[in-house]
Amino acid sequence: MEYSEKVMEHFMNPRNVGEIKDADGVGEVGNPVCGDLMTMYIRVKDDVITDIKFKTFGCGAAIATSSMVTELVKDKTIKEALSITNKDVVDELDGLPPIKMHCSLLAEEGIKAAIEDYRKRKDKKDSRNQRFEIEN
Repeated sequence: MEYSEKVMEHFMNPRNVGEIKDADGVGEVGNPVCGDLMTMYIRVKDDVITDIKFKTFGCGAAIATSSMVTELVKDKTIKEALSITNKDVVDELDGLPPIKMHCSLLAEEGIKAAIEDYRKRKDKKDSRNQRFEIEN
């Protein structure tokens, strides 16, 4: 199985690895067939993803796609981040072997799960603030 130089670079030197304490959104996704697990953490300010980190348990392609997707969404608006697809991730990595394409799907799903979690938390916080304003 042949990997591009970019895949190897992101596998050997992944960007944005780690965890964000008190993240605004956390997305956890996994593939039970291959055993890959990804957790994405985002910090959002004024509808822009200002920080992003990931923890991935998986193969080299899973780590590389996690790393690349963090690079693609950092400093993007929520709307821009949601428009990034697994194809964008693969293209930026100069391709993936067909048997590893599922890793790029996990990366896309991880970002979307983190954004969905962020929106749920934000809606909950906004409704609490609105209730507080009505009561006072």
